[in-house]
This record gives sequence, C-alpha cells and structure tokens, in this order.
Amino acid sequence: MRIVTDLFAWAAEHTPRWNVISISGYHMREAGCTAVQEVAFTLADACAYIDAALAAGLAIDEFAPQLSFFSADRDFLEEIAKFRAARRLYARLMRERYGARNERSLKMRFHVQTAGSSLTAQQPEVNVVRTAIEALSAVLGGCQSLHTNSLDEALALPTEAAAKLALRTQQVIAHESGVTGTIDPLAGSYCIEALTDEIEAGARAYLDKIDALGGMVSAIEAGFPQREIQTSAYEFQQKVESGEQVIVGVNRYQEDEEPRPLFKLDREAEARRRTDLADFRARRDKTRADEALLALAEVARAEQNLFPAVLHCVESLATLGEISDVLRRQFGTFQERIVI
Repeated sequence: MRIVTDLFAWAAEHTPRWNVISISGYHMREAGCTAVQEVAFTLADACAYIDAALAAGLAIDEFAPQLSFFSADRDFLEEIAKFRAARRLYARLMRERYGARNERSLKMRFHVQTAGSSLTAQQPEVNVVRTAIEALSAVLGGCQSLHTNSLDEALALPTEAAAKLALRTQQVIAHESGVTGTIDPLAGSYCIEALTDEIEAGARAYLDKIDALGGMVSAIEAGFPQREIQTSAYEFQQKVESGEQVIVGVNRYQEDEEPRPLFKLDREAEARRRTDLADFRARRDKTRADEALLALAEVARAEQNLFPAVLHCVESLATLGEISDVLRRQFGTFQERIVI
C-alpha cells in the first residue's frame, strides 16, 4: 500500500492526466470467478487503495480521476451488464462512501482485455469469433480502451498474422459496426437493465461481506476471495465436463485437426538478453547507480515519498530488478496462504 499511496500523491502533483494504476479484475476472472465476483473484488481492491490513500492524507478528488480499471468474458449480455453495473456502483461508492465531488472522480474509466481463459487449443480459428463477441461486449459496455487476444494464444505466443487479425477485429468494430456512434446503446433493454441490477446487487452483497471482514486486505489474508473464486471455477469446470456448459470444439462439435503453424521461440534469446544486461551494467557508472539504490532504501525507511528516489534510480541506470529488490528487502513480499 505504501508504494500505491506514494504513487497517487506523486502523480496527482506531477502527472495529473496520467492513469496512475489499473485496478485489475482480469487475473481473478481468468482464475474462474463470476461476473458478480469480478465486479465486487475489483471494487473492493479499489476501496482498499482509496482507504490507504485517504489515511495518508490525500483528498479523494486529488487522485480518484486517475484510477482505471477490467476484462471481458464469454457471456455477451452478462458482460455488457457487468460493465454497466460496475460503472454505476463505482459512481455510487465514490459519491456516498467517499464524498467525491469532482465529476471526473465518479467516472469509472476502464481498459478491457478479452478472456484468455475462453480460448481453446481445439479448433483455434473459432477463437476469432469468441474474441470478437467479447470485444463487442466491452465496447457496448463503455470501455475506453481494448486489447483483443489472438486466436493461437491457447497454444503458444501469437504469430504476427494472428496478432494482426486480433487488431483487425477491433478495427472492424470501431469503423464498420456502427456501435461506437451511440452512448450506452442497449440502455432500456429489459434484459440488460435486469442483469445490470442483478449484478450490482450481488456485488454490493459481496462488498458488505468484505467490509465485515475488515476490508479487502484482511479478506485476502483470511482467504475469502480465493475460496470464492476456487468454488466458482470448480463449479464451472463441472458444468463443462458434464456437458451442461457447451464449449464448441471441446465438449461438443469436436473434429480431427491438422497441426497449425505456431510461433517459434528463439532459444538463443535468453542468452542474448543476459549478455546485453551484463554489458549494460558494465558500461554504466556503477557508483552512481549504487548510490541511488542506497538513497532509495533510506527513503523507504524514512517514510518519505518513494517516487523521486525511484526516478533518480532510473536516471542513474539502475535496473527494474535492482529497484524492486530494494523495495522487497524493505517491505517484504506477500505469502499466499493455502486455501483448502
């Protein structure tokens, strides 16, 4: 939390138009959580960061406009409703819980990546359809930026051709579909409005449970969100294996397939990068870099803002690994408790 709150404070003064942090729900969705859990746990993370920043003396409207958030999954209508529910719930939290007055503080701005976990190694061409549907749900849900996964990512790193096709998917949505010409085009649909209400209510119930546990940090330490996600992932997999949840090409409509060309990793790349790093360290002023890293350690111990010292390390050609090692030695690392 120290790193996050220091970043908020530094960025509010020096880079007010920069999105300081992406409060991601992607890793939780990839692990198997539901749409409701994704909204709830992502916003609970946001509340933990905001609470820490307020405790550090920052004003809500100083840093809230610089937060960004999400991910998109299979269920088209549910995902649209998820984004709408998240935006509405976030605005209410900011206004009612935190007393935000700046209109920009109430706006949930979010980047969306389509679901890697929805991609299949079987019949990978079908992944183009999945990604297009997921991307369209993100656009209809109001995203500000978007990443579309490539069709072969269940098999390997994407080839250049697959990555280009993923990009073209976004461009077709942006320039040919017409959906970007209307704000919230599905507003008023009974299905969308009902799903939005349902997801918001479910997320609020989770937030109440997390508040009762003392906030998201305490909930994570107690293993609460981990258990909820594991349960949801297990239940989904049971549905796939029973056939109740159809995955095209996996548990229905299977067929024999020819191998497809995949990206080939250059086996010498790691050795070259190690050599490049060693050369970089040999060429730099080692004394200057070491002094900057020592200064960072002193700042971390002294409870001063970290980021001027971090930037000084970068300017002194300290590496990201070296900077991270200093902070790890000072703050430690979180050890995940085993959830059974």
